[in-house]
Amino acid sequence: MKLKKILIVALLVAMTSAISAQNYKTGIGARVGFFNGLTVKHFLNQNNAVEGILNFRWDGVIITGLYEWQNPLPNAQGFDYYLGIGGHIGIFDDYEWGDDDDDASTIVGLDLIIGLEYTFPQAPFTIGLDYKPAFNFIGDNRVWADGLALNLRFNIN
Repeated sequence: MKLKKILIVALLVAMTSAISAQNYKTGIGARVGFFNGLTVKHFLNQNNAVEGILNFRWDGVIITGLYEWQNPLPNAQGFDYYLGIGGHIGIFDDYEWGDDDDDASTIVGLDLIIGLEYTFPQAPFTIGLDYKPAFNFIGDNRVWADGLALNLRFNIN
């Protein structure tokens, strides 16, 4: 009887792990929105990932690093939701609005992210939609609240 209980518990743990496991290890692709660029997402384990984003805007570049927690949506096979936090640094030519000089501007700030992702079962692609507001602390005192973007990644196992 004791062995039967252990087998049932082991089976339930295995099923739960399979449900929460990601279908890919690393995804590389494009991010399309107000800030267009490249994205790379790498899973550290089943539910934790790091994401790097390289955006191009205002004759400059923004590099963003995020730590994300990702879980499946209940009763929605292939769909995951994720939340994350991270930071960014950017360098721009003549970033200040209405400024006619050629000085470079640097920004540094905090990023949050919330999103929904679908992994195709028969193809190595993931499509996602997320919202990523950014709070600048150095070089700009504005909040960038227009961080809605569509992600399309090619997945590598």
